[in-house]
Amino acid sequence: MKRVFLVVVGALLLSGCAASTQSNSEYSSADIAFAEMMIPHHEQAIEMSEIAFLNTTNPDLLQLAQEIKDAQSPEIELMNSWTGVKASTHAGHMMDGMLSESEISDLREAKGKEFDRLFLEGMIKHHEGAIEMAQDVADSDNKGVADLSASIISAQEFEISKMKELLANF
Repeated sequence: MKRVFLVVVGALLLSGCAASTQSNSEYSSADIAFAEMMIPHHEQAIEMSEIAFLNTTNPDLLQLAQEIKDAQSPEIELMNSWTGVKASTHAGHMMDGMLSESEISDLREAKGKEFDRLFLEGMIKHHEGAIEMAQDVADSDNKGVADLSASIISAQEFEISKMKELLANF
């Protein structure tokens, strides 16, 4: 009887491991690495947008900052839901397009047109980095990852064109 019990328990444990492996294989290591880097990247874009709400009265920049926050917050939630994504270990690392602490500090201190210029230049750089990262998983076997990548690329290319137009008016 003990032996049958052990065989059943062993089989259940192995099937549980197999199911776990199956669900983890939904996302490739590249998909997971992308999410673990893009989450803090998006968090910084939201931080920059929050600074804009405090440091500018430019309606175009305020609208852009709100659009960025509205788009990237749900993307963070989505990536956090992917099986295998862990709390980021990349927050202190410089990824493509990330602003340094010094650049964020300059942004916090700037007001008016100086802020607007720094925000636009910084966010263009930031978006260009996000596009590069998204291109790395554009051909993911996971349709959800590939779709998110395409969405990020499309939205941020469009926003870059808007920001370049705004910057040209300075």
